[in-house]
Amino acid sequence: MIDYQSLRFDYRRHADQDASKPARHPVVIVGAGPVGLTLAIDLALRQVPVVLLDNDNTLSSGSRAICFAKRTLEVFDRLGCGDRMVDKGVSWHVGKVFFHGEQVYRFDLLPEPGHERPAFINLQQYYVEGYLVERAATLPLIDLRWNHKVTGIEPRDDGALLTIETPEGNYQLAADYVGACDGSRSNLRQLMGLEAKGRTFRDRFLIADITMDAQLPTERRFWFDPPFHPGQSVLLHKQADGMWRVDFQLGWDADPVEERKPENIMPRVRALLDSIGFDGVQFQIGWASVYTFACQRMERFRHGRVLFAGDSAHGVSPFGARGANSGVQDADNLAWKLAAVLHGEAPDALLDSYASEREYAADENIRHSTRATDFITPKSEVSRLFRDAVLELTKRHAFARTLVNSGRLSLPAVLRDSPLNTPDTDVFAGAMVPGAAAADAPIVRADGSSGWLLRECHVAQFTALLFGKDEAAERSLQALKACDLPLHVVRVEGATPAGELAVQRYDVQPGTVYLLRPDQHVCARWRQPTAENIRAAIGRALAKA
Repeated sequence: MIDYQSLRFDYRRHADQDASKPARHPVVIVGAGPVGLTLAIDLALRQVPVVLLDNDNTLSSGSRAICFAKRTLEVFDRLGCGDRMVDKGVSWHVGKVFFHGEQVYRFDLLPEPGHERPAFINLQQYYVEGYLVERAATLPLIDLRWNHKVTGIEPRDDGALLTIETPEGNYQLAADYVGACDGSRSNLRQLMGLEAKGRTFRDRFLIADITMDAQLPTERRFWFDPPFHPGQSVLLHKQADGMWRVDFQLGWDADPVEERKPENIMPRVRALLDSIGFDGVQFQIGWASVYTFACQRMERFRHGRVLFAGDSAHGVSPFGARGANSGVQDADNLAWKLAAVLHGEAPDALLDSYASEREYAADENIRHSTRATDFITPKSEVSRLFRDAVLELTKRHAFARTLVNSGRLSLPAVLRDSPLNTPDTDVFAGAMVPGAAAADAPIVRADGSSGWLLRECHVAQFTALLFGKDEAAERSLQALKACDLPLHVVRVEGATPAGELAVQRYDVQPGTVYLLRPDQHVCARWRQPTAENIRAAIGRALAKA
């Protein structure tokens, strides 16, 4: 088994370093973390050559981001590495909330059947990065350069000029577009004199990865003010390889250096294990870190030909697993738009919608994360009294459970106000509104075989979901053919109970058509479209209208 934490990638000299003038590339991505790798793979699959630069030659140390949501797994499926993530990760969908050591309620993040992927998997970030690196290595259009640190950037009207430091000296690259995916301490952001603004939380948390031989259900456990850690909160998650992630709230006055020492971590973990019936179980500490955090973002994610994504553009608290998941969704949003512009299929203005859509999503994530942090770490006695009263009521009253906030877990943003959407002209019910990420479901194909809806949509172009097999469906099919544009048609027939789930989720009538963008977000829907409707909707989704 590969030890991804000990991997070291070789620096290699590139011909660009010996060029008489800066070599020019369509896209240069800075940062080979989950976001930069996702963006690079997605672009390569869309036939866009990519240079991916990383200032280091290792994967992340410690577990770091561990909770990867259903929508992120669906993106990884499209990139060709979702199965590895799910097979290695620990799948879960149940969470439990405790107050003073007593369970006050449980919740289920995926209460309905008919989804290929779980609500979440827990998987250490170094595995996610390792699998993405290995996937990137199979794609000849990705040029991944380790130990190539960007030390200068000169934005220009037609791109940007990058100065890059290597073990063998500096060189320069020209790029039509730059993807800034270099993390929360983004060097590119600093080099361009930009900043992220928001709220810093005056609290400290200890993260510890521990290995132990104990059998606990694969569920999320969150304690408010438990007897083993009074006045603070604790979070417990199971990871791959028999590893467990524990988060201890410490308070602002805690000494980060002291709290990281094993002799101070051991008693905290011992008290937790004893409280849940594992007294005497031996454990080892694999990695630990003490952190503070801020909920903040850049004012604008697009600066000419430089586009910021992931933690370089926005940051949130870890409660709700919104950091890495939202970053992957940034890349999912940006890749198809950048490819469309570079292939001459859309104007440069399409990239403005990347910024507006993902700035909206960032605001939503920051709002949820801020509310969760305020509930978990009340900053006044009145706030604490309110929180504790809510937790007490939760044991007996369902209404109070809607007020409990141990981290509203990551869901994809619904881009209702996107300029790329075509407004409904027909009446629909349900959640699949223009701007929503398409919901998965088991389907029955026209040939009678079964499959998963989103698996049928793994293509570069727009996808039309056509429901039914009667005369109305045939009329819609003729309209789809007559639009005379690159369009992938997925015909769904709900002739079995499994197929009916898709019918319900999409509020289907015979002949209904949903138009999906290349990132699987709904951009239009009709009961009976015309070729003109379809052409206009695709034009609008490409920012041509």
